[in-house]
Amino acid sequence: MNLICRPLRPDEIATAVDWAAAEGWNPGLADAQAFAAADPEGFWGAERDGELLACITAVRTGEDFGFIGFYIARPEIRGQGVGIALWRAAMARLEGRCIGLDGVVAQQANYRRSGFELAWNNARYQSHAPRIPEVAPADIRDASAIPFAQLLAFDAQAFGLPRPDFLRAWIAVPGHRARVLLDAAREVEGFAVLRPCREGSKLAPLFARDAEVARALIADAAPHRAPGPLILDLPEPHAEAVALARSMGMEKGFETARMYTRAPPPMRRDWIFGLTSFELG
Repeated sequence: MNLICRPLRPDEIATAVDWAAAEGWNPGLADAQAFAAADPEGFWGAERDGELLACITAVRTGEDFGFIGFYIARPEIRGQGVGIALWRAAMARLEGRCIGLDGVVAQQANYRRSGFELAWNNARYQSHAPRIPEVAPADIRDASAIPFAQLLAFDAQAFGLPRPDFLRAWIAVPGHRARVLLDAAREVEGFAVLRPCREGSKLAPLFARDAEVARALIADAAPHRAPGPLILDLPEPHAEAVALARSMGMEKGFETARMYTRAPPPMRRDWIFGLTSFELG
């Protein structure tokens, strides 16, 4: 069927983000720019006769990790083998690495056939009128005000491994508001990025050593959110994160199955009050 699977050009990455919006995933306004920085050849597409039919991400991080996301085929070509051909190309690009994904819960059996096993479920919580926590004053600064190495080290503990290229782009792209909370010794206690989306804003990530720090970062970010819902994507097993979202009046939406091909990086899941993204982990 003359199908070509290849890395996407920058303008095609923007098309993939538009497809994600049409699927109801509510991507961020600057996702194309920041995601491309994570791995310039991490976005792939399936093309036939010069026409883009499907997309996927196969993003490499470090020497031993990769993440699959943005797996979308145009509705009119589904069931024709295009999606599975692109899936195989993405998996081949990440061969030999630990691979993660956030998949549709009902499709877990299909992912198991590719070697994935369930680790936990993530869930989206959101509210158009969240109850913002009332907190004591804290030392919260722009993320650019501290040495990048210090921010990278904190982010790496929460995420599970360093991701310097992505992190530099994520805190610097237009519209993102990246903030850190410091303790008395000027050590990082929490890190949050307010990410404007097609609808509302996500706190993505919201990494904090405890719920008190998370509440302070939410209170700092909330006045600057875009019109629409405030959104947190979080690990369902993290009881403190779920309790905080519910205390703000956030309602649970869809869930995803976080799956890996082998043991995931040693992340601090107890620090994750908001995931960075369903597309990159």
